[in-house]
Amino acid sequence: QVEVVESGGGSVQPGGSLRLSCRAPGLMMSRACLAWFRQAPGKEREGVAGIYTGGGSTYYTDSVKDRFTISRDKTNKTSTLQMSNLRPEDTGMYYCAARAHYCDGWTNFDYWGRGVQVTVSS
Repeated sequence: QVEVVESGGGSVQPGGSLRLSCRAPGLMMSRACLAWFRQAPGKEREGVAGIYTGGGSTYYTDSVKDRFTISRDKTNKTSTLQMSNLRPEDTGMYYCAARAHYCDGWTNFDYWGRGVQVTVSS
């Protein structure tokens, strides 16, 4: 079992920035996938950004490209989601997920955090 713990989040005005962090101390960072998902009230959960911890390749959902950046720190076994130019539609609960294998898009994640709230409102 791999524990996944998110931190960060909060409230910000439109156009502002926030940074989320995800720690997965039991994850083998040489070959794993970390991703961020979000769920807004009344909507289905959607994938936001993912990163292959081995090579560092990343992928994003279209609505956050050029605004969000995912990164990883192999030594500290963490992933960071830097969010800029935030919009009200970015509001939701953000979850970090881990997979002890290559990334497979938004599917087959085995370990999930409890989530952190992000609210974008004026």
